[in-house]
Amino acid sequence: MKNNSREMSKEVTTPLIRKSDHEIESTFVQELKKVSFVAAPMVAVTVSQYLLQVVSLMMVGHLGILVSFSGVSIAMSFAEVTGFSVLLGMAGALETLCGQTFGAEEYGKLGNYTCCAILTLTVVCFPISLVWIFTDKILMFFSQDPGMSHVAREYCIYLIPALFGYALLQALIRYFQTQGMIFPMVFSSVSALFLHIPICWILVFKLGLGHIGAALAIGISYWLNVIWLWVYIKYSPSCEKTKIVFSTHALHNLPEFCKYAIPSGLMFCFEWWSFEILILIAGLLPNPQLETSVLSVCLNTTSLHFFIPYAIGASARFGLVHTYVTQS
Repeated sequence: MKNNSREMSKEVTTPLIRKSDHEIESTFVQELKKVSFVAAPMVAVTVSQYLLQVVSLMMVGHLGILVSFSGVSIAMSFAEVTGFSVLLGMAGALETLCGQTFGAEEYGKLGNYTCCAILTLTVVCFPISLVWIFTDKILMFFSQDPGMSHVAREYCIYLIPALFGYALLQALIRYFQTQGMIFPMVFSSVSALFLHIPICWILVFKLGLGHIGAALAIGISYWLNVIWLWVYIKYSPSCEKTKIVFSTHALHNLPEFCKYAIPSGLMFCFEWWSFEILILIAGLLPNPQLETSVLSVCLNTTSLHFFIPYAIGASARFGLVHTYVTQS
């Protein structure tokens, strides 16, 4: 009896179907191809958008004015900490909300969530803009160099149009990303980057605007990106079911959006602040203009490496949504 019970327990614990190593390897290769198909274009999108600010910083560096370069460096860090990181984190709520609605085939709600995000992020831009107007006073309160602080204030004020464009852009990026529409994002982001280089060069050198022209160029490039994506939404049949319609009905989703947007924004801000705060601390060193400039170049270069895992994570979320759709 004991032998029979042991044999029966072995039969129960033994799996009925075992996957061979070849099947496991082929499944892994298939999933890797799916992730790479989305991850590679998303790397191009995120890097192209980030390089807009890097190109402007490089143009200012070629002016040969140390106080301008250091002031723009600390202004970029201040703008990232108080503005861009907040918008980027809050826009992350759309990855959850739009992913769920797209998976449930509630296409109308996807457009409503995106509309709600656009309106909410636009409203958030107003207090951020007010903070940017007093950039010099805030930086000097933290014992930053007065010359750098005044340059940083000028740069941030002329960067305000870019802030509003960035808010719309991040909402539209999540709108396309959750639907797997990769090509429009790649085309708009890469083309905006290629146009940004001559636009920035003309404003900085030909028109003699210096660091002010570099800030204006970022705003122009962000808005060009938004316009191209909006034109695609308006005229492409792929966006017919999920079309974004501005109405008061979209505001009914505001509590649900804020429920995800606020924690997402805080989480992203804490990660970003720990990185950008180094440049602000560099302004307290004995030679603040030189130290800030050198550290800014190093951190902007190393930041490009973080977009690879970010893009892979975005593609993984996209894959989960579409797996849910196919299974249901």
